[in-house]
Amino acid sequence: MTHIPPPAEELRILDTELRQLDARRTVLLARRAWLVAALRPAAPVPHAPRATPAAPARRPETTAPGVQNVLLLLGGILLTVAAVAFTVVSWGHLGIAGRALVLGAVTWAALGAPVLLIRRGLRSTAESVAGLGLALTVLDVYALHEVALPHSDGLGYAAMASAALAGVWAAYGLALGGLLGPATTTGLRLPLPAAVAAAQLPLLLWAAAAGAGAPTITAALLVTAAFDTALALRLPVKSVRVVAAVGAYGMGGWGSFAAGWLSWTASGPSAAARAAALLLLAAAIGFAAAGRTHVLKPHLATGLALAGGLLTVAGLGGILRSSLPDDWTVPGCLVCGVALLGVLRTGFPEPLRRGLAWASGSVQAIAVVWTLPAVGVALLGPVGWTEKVWSGAPATARDAVTIDVPWPPHSATAPFVLLLVAGVLVVAVRGAEWRPQALTGALALTWATALVLPAALELPYWVGLLVQGLTTVAALACALPSLPRTPPLLLALLTSVGLAFLSLTSEGATLTVLAALALLFAAAARRPGLGAVAAPASLAYATALACAVGASLGWPPQQTALLVLVVPVGAALLAARLSDASVTVPVEATGAVAGLLAIGLTVADPPMLALVLSLCGVIAAGTAVREDRRSVGYAAAALFVLAAWVRLAAWGAGSPEAYTLPVTVPALVVGAVRRRKDSRASSWTAYGPGLVVTLVPSLFAAWGDTHWLRPLLLGAAALLVTLVGARHRLQAPLVLGGTVLALDALHELAPYLVQVVDALPRWVPPALAGLVLLAVGATYEQRIRDARRVREVLGRMD
Repeated sequence: MTHIPPPAEELRILDTELRQLDARRTVLLARRAWLVAALRPAAPVPHAPRATPAAPARRPETTAPGVQNVLLLLGGILLTVAAVAFTVVSWGHLGIAGRALVLGAVTWAALGAPVLLIRRGLRSTAESVAGLGLALTVLDVYALHEVALPHSDGLGYAAMASAALAGVWAAYGLALGGLLGPATTTGLRLPLPAAVAAAQLPLLLWAAAAGAGAPTITAALLVTAAFDTALALRLPVKSVRVVAAVGAYGMGGWGSFAAGWLSWTASGPSAAARAAALLLLAAAIGFAAAGRTHVLKPHLATGLALAGGLLTVAGLGGILRSSLPDDWTVPGCLVCGVALLGVLRTGFPEPLRRGLAWASGSVQAIAVVWTLPAVGVALLGPVGWTEKVWSGAPATARDAVTIDVPWPPHSATAPFVLLLVAGVLVVAVRGAEWRPQALTGALALTWATALVLPAALELPYWVGLLVQGLTTVAALACALPSLPRTPPLLLALLTSVGLAFLSLTSEGATLTVLAALALLFAAAARRPGLGAVAAPASLAYATALACAVGASLGWPPQQTALLVLVVPVGAALLAARLSDASVTVPVEATGAVAGLLAIGLTVADPPMLALVLSLCGVIAAGTAVREDRRSVGYAAAALFVLAAWVRLAAWGAGSPEAYTLPVTVPALVVGAVRRRKDSRASSWTAYGPGLVVTLVPSLFAAWGDTHWLRPLLLGAAALLVTLVGARHRLQAPLVLGGTVLALDALHELAPYLVQVVDALPRWVPPALAGLVLLAVGATYEQRIRDARRVREVLGRMD
């Protein structure tokens, strides 16, 4: 019988067969594609080749030209070494004719072979042979010195030889270019750069051979640099330009450094003038190069103009340094640097003008850095008066700022430098992008000028105070709405702080300056945008004034603290009238700091400390009356509690209830008021803290007290609290009172329990424990129901 599978099984079989047919069709199509590809060639292929994976082709690690160049280089080096060895070692074994014949033949062969090699297309080989020929010419020169001129001066002969070799190599390179074509296409690349390299030595060696001094050697370096610069700018051959540029930078940098050193160490005007001439020569080379490169390489031209400007200032400044007093060396260089800005109004190319502007700015920046020690002494020097308060006013402003540190040498002209740079910033910077920054910098430099001027000129002490006071006023006046306010405010604060320290020399100066600063910043706080800084500063100086007044009256610190508290009171009243949060918060913070200072002044006197704490609590409570400062009430409560505790400690109170009841009673009153306003408030929140503050310390004291009165009173109080909690169904009083009552009763019954335990036989406690376990086990379920019922009752309480 034919078996017919179920429909599901039959469908699965059909799907399997269809998949097999698809796979077979894919294989046949792939075979067909391969056969079509194999039948395309003209000659039929009887059998299909077996496909084998092709091995990856190995990539050569070096190129053929690279191998060729290495081989040629090594060959040239070896031949050169052999020639050197022959010349030095084997020279003496031949006669004069043999020597000339051998060297001449080898040299002419080495120099002439490149012509044939280049015509056959062997350029690299020709370069190697030409290099050998150039090396042989050096050996020829050495051999000539050893044979014909053995007693001549070595340095002089080397100078002449290097010049001759430079000329011969240049002629050889140019001659090959004329014979074979342009040097950039078919000529040799080596002779002309080698000639430029050899040309670096003649002048330097000649100056050394002639025994010339440092100026002449420096001049030789700079002339060589000028020659290299001309070659680098004019010749079309790239290799020659590169070698010439390297020589120009090297010789020029060496010569410029040497000229600068000569200018720095010049002992008189004539020596300084010679050094200045060398520096100006170096600057002229830089300017000439910048003028030739400003179109194609503007950044290079800017850098060269910058270097030229700095060299010019260094040269002229060296002349001024040798002619003027030491105090005017930096100002003289600064004037020269500022004079460079005159080029900005000329028709010079933009890269050159930019470079000279950078050079001028660099000189001005260096001059400002030179003044920083004097500014630092003028600003920070008065801090030393904190150790010599009211010891007497000095004679001059310089004596006032150099109490601990010396005045920097040659800094008398620092104000002139600062003021000149400030004027340059105002006049020279006109662009809208940099104008605000320039004005800010000019303001800072003008401020520094006013700060340093009294000490630099050694003006009287009171003039220094007056100048710093006027500087503070001017800085506050510069905080205009149209300008950035942060820099002027910062400068005003710095000046006022320095002025406050500077006034510590005498009692009258201190009181006058602090009062003036407090009023000044109070007036400035009324201007829009200044209150956030000026108002706290006014309060800070008012605090310092209160301390100074107390010291002037001869009050001890604890009495001065009462005078200091005037500042927190004023801060609280002022903050209540302000509507700007950016001003209110700094004012309140300053008042809080003044309050902490008052507290710190009374630490050694507990009764006065308690009074100050209570007054601070009153100030905090007054602040907490405001709607947005309710949280300050916690601080007020803490201050009142601390005041009470300090007062009790001053009275010698040793009972813990004396310290806890002043906290418990207000806490319970506050809790009751809160429960009345908010019926959903928990009794733990309303009454828990107040009850814990008193009951817990009293419980610890009762457990350590051997007298019966404290445990009795504690038990009565705990019983009263428990009954009140049960009456009003309040969870916190019920639990806390009951717990303390139980622990207090346990403490009272403990002696009797000990006596009973000692009187019983030893078998009684185990027996009682067994009975207790049986009783507990027998009534376990009932006790569980009772516990659940108690929990439900407590849960229904508030």
